Amino acid sequence: MSSSLPIGPGSNITAPTPQNTPLQQAPLSAGLSRPTVPDITEDKEEEDEEEADGNPLHNAMLGMVQGKLADLVGRSSGYIEQLPVEVKRSVEALKGVQIKQNELQNKYKRECLELEKKYLELSKPLYQRRIAIIKGDAAPTEEEIEAGEKQSAKDDEDYIPLPKEAPAPCAIPEFWLTALQNHIGLQDLITERDTGALKHLTDIRLSYLDNLSQLDTKPGFKITFVFSPNEYFENETLEKTYYYQAEVGYFGDFAYDRAVGTEIKWKEDKDLTKEFEIKKQRNKNTNRTRVVRKARPTESFFNFFSPPTPPSEDAIANGDIDEEELEELEEKVEMDYQIGEDLKEKIIPRAIDYFTGKALEYDLMEEDDDEFEDLEDDEEDDHFEDDDSDSDADLPTTKRRGGKGRGAAAGAVNPEECKQQ
Repeated sequence: MSSSLPIGPGSNITAPTPQNTPLQQAPLSAGLSRPTVPDITEDKEEEDEEEADGNPLHNAMLGMVQGKLADLVGRSSGYIEQLPVEVKRSVEALKGVQIKQNELQNKYKRECLELEKKYLELSKPLYQRRIAIIKGDAAPTEEEIEAGEKQSAKDDEDYIPLPKEAPAPCAIPEFWLTALQNHIGLQDLITERDTGALKHLTDIRLSYLDNLSQLDTKPGFKITFVFSPNEYFENETLEKTYYYQAEVGYFGDFAYDRAVGTEIKWKEDKDLTKEFEIKKQRNKNTNRTRVVRKARPTESFFNFFSPPTPPSEDAIANGDIDEEELEELEEKVEMDYQIGEDLKEKIIPRAIDYFTGKALEYDLMEEDDDEFEDLEDDEEDDHFEDDDSDSDADLPTTKRRGGKGRGAAAGAVNPEECKQQ
């Protein structure tokens, strides 16, 4: 759930980047999600619950009721069938109108993607300027520094202006690694072993798939990770392409279809997605020993480039995959899709905010909102009392601080490093 923030000419708060597809609402391919009927529960005393749990007849009846309710999901109540013919004709006419509305919504979403593509092209000079400063290929201008310091002073009243000297251009070490680690979802995927390779990450780029205006072409986008030469793999770039379904989903948004990642050409003994185990084996007949080296999969950020594949509708219909496996796969697909959307909508356009940790404040706001549930009225009355005071003087005040995230510490630069650039 997005937080409600005051945004206006006099506000000191920067609006968070909008997120197209929240994790809990990420649309998946048809057939992957199945409707479920929640259990019917009532408030009972503990002894009643224990007695019911031990009653086979009660459990059998409960299972029967739940089974009947599950069978009713998706069935007509009979109301439509009992309508007069002239009313049914009107109902069918509305369905025809809805078809035209769906076609219009399809066109609208495709034009929105074209608009995103247009503004991405307009942003490319700014992205090129950003990467030049990050790599130390270009010196920041006084105008750029002044604008940045002005924003920092708004975010943090204790901000101390920088000296006015103009030193030589200096690269920002581990910029993209720090930015990724300051993202709530990605920080759990990046292992200690991954950091060595991600230190060579020099840029992350966004591009849209071509020919989006053609109805027979699936829309989508591509995330490109650019690396400097390193000891881990031969690829100069690693790509992840996300494809949407050709038509928008039921609620008017593009639905996820599939993702395709680059095959990583790992150098010898440098595959970060595998752990190697060395075992000694003895031959029972000759009593000779040998050393066997076995590889097993392990957690790694670079598994991101080997996305999970949703099962086909036939596999689901034939029961080739059980419900537990389906739920686990669905969770992996949603997470993969969410990371792609966050890279596109958050990290790439606001990389500096993730590097400094500023964006983390907004991510935590969204996470905190999701963790709270509404209380029943009587439960609220039990814990809170009315305050007759008309004054708000005792209410705590909050002050937003900037630059306090992990990125601020990670961005510390040794002046000697600048001299060696």
